[in-house]
Amino acid sequence: MDKKEKVVSNFIWRLMERIGAQGVTFIVSIVLARILDTEVYGKIALVTVFTTIMQVFVDSGMGNALIQKKDADDLDFSSVFYFNIFACTVLYGLMFVASPWIAAFYNMPELTPIIRVLSLTLVISGIKNVQQAYVSRNMLFKKFFFATLGGTLGAAVVGIWMAYRGYGVWALVAQNLFNLTMDTIILWITVKWRPKRMFSFERLKSLFSFGWKLLASSLIDTVYRDLRSLIIGKLYTPDDLAFYDRGRQFPNLIVTNINTSIDSVLLPAMSDEQDNKERVKAMTRRAISTSSYLMWPLMVGLAVCAEPLVSIVLTDKWLPCVFFLRIYCIIYAFYPIHTANLNAIKAMGRSDLFLILEIAKKIVGLATLLATMWISVEAMAYGLLFNSVASQIINSWPNKKLLNYGYREQLKDIFPSIMLSLFMGVIVYFIQYIPMHRVLVLICQFICGVLVYYAGSKILHMEMLEYIMESAKKYIGGRNNG
Repeated sequence: MDKKEKVVSNFIWRLMERIGAQGVTFIVSIVLARILDTEVYGKIALVTVFTTIMQVFVDSGMGNALIQKKDADDLDFSSVFYFNIFACTVLYGLMFVASPWIAAFYNMPELTPIIRVLSLTLVISGIKNVQQAYVSRNMLFKKFFFATLGGTLGAAVVGIWMAYRGYGVWALVAQNLFNLTMDTIILWITVKWRPKRMFSFERLKSLFSFGWKLLASSLIDTVYRDLRSLIIGKLYTPDDLAFYDRGRQFPNLIVTNINTSIDSVLLPAMSDEQDNKERVKAMTRRAISTSSYLMWPLMVGLAVCAEPLVSIVLTDKWLPCVFFLRIYCIIYAFYPIHTANLNAIKAMGRSDLFLILEIAKKIVGLATLLATMWISVEAMAYGLLFNSVASQIINSWPNKKLLNYGYREQLKDIFPSIMLSLFMGVIVYFIQYIPMHRVLVLICQFICGVLVYYAGSKILHMEMLEYIMESAKKYIGGRNNG
């Protein structure tokens, strides 16, 4: 199997894993959203903000450094493993001690035990992190498929059973814990790598010199992204936070499947070609154009069908989330530009530029947040949309020089996908005025959207469709021959 086929194969396995896991999660979230009150989701969203920030210390920096390093060996992996266990234990201790103060800040004493239990995910992630890096570095994404799906299915049963039994917010806590625990156990069973009895501060220092910049960048990004949730939880109501968070989850479900698949496969593939700038440019261009071709019709379709979809799937009590859903659809449609540009910068070993970009984006973002936070939650969402456009320009700026591939050229590459998606969206939108049951309207909108986009791609001879079809045929043919 050549490099191109290996990348495509691993992308397909990663995409299958994300679709399977997120598909199950989506169904479970629908069931739980119909059972539980919106306030419950507001509370769990507040707690998740803090655990997500702490999770950055586990998931970023060292793991990416192991993937990027050309000659990483058992000493590197073992050193990072033991360091992670120690660091995650310390982080959990900090969360355990800080939980009463966090609960007091929000005037919700019931958050203290929730924070302490949910923070156990930090320790579990510390055990799992290096295995994940090993899988990514060696392009063994088939392993993720079985681990993630096993954890997700088990967690679904636990979460729904506890919700029906009246456990409220604890159903969501147990679901998260069970999912990560089973995922970690299955990954350890299926992946052969085990930590050795060896440790090197020198190796750790070497990896840290690259990884700390990515860690700092990710920490800045995560704190900034979740700062809105913290402010909404403090200035507004748990219901407002629940609607905001739910509006983000629907488009995020789709984007995570595609974007995470591309992101996890693209970094090791680009890192392998880091000395060949033309090859890295070609891979960046391919990632942006192909993923935009997939992402734009999905986001436009979701935006135009948002109101009937939310009403049918989640019930009318969740309709206030439609506004936020549509805002996030626009934001996430441009994610391929962010992902591909940042992966190219990381693969070229320029973690210093990565950190500078994050600081620049957050200065713009914080200024926008301060200007909108006192107005309304909706105003904060509009501010986030403005930041998304600014971030695209900032993220693409270094690659104008590094790869001779600037923002204007990138927009030119995705322009056909944007225009065809908008044309499809207009047609799909007007179907809702046909006098039919809402479920039938949604089905007709979906079918019509797929047919219009596919037919338009064929008429316009869009190269991305041909590339996707050709790659799928080669993959299926290779599997059959194997």
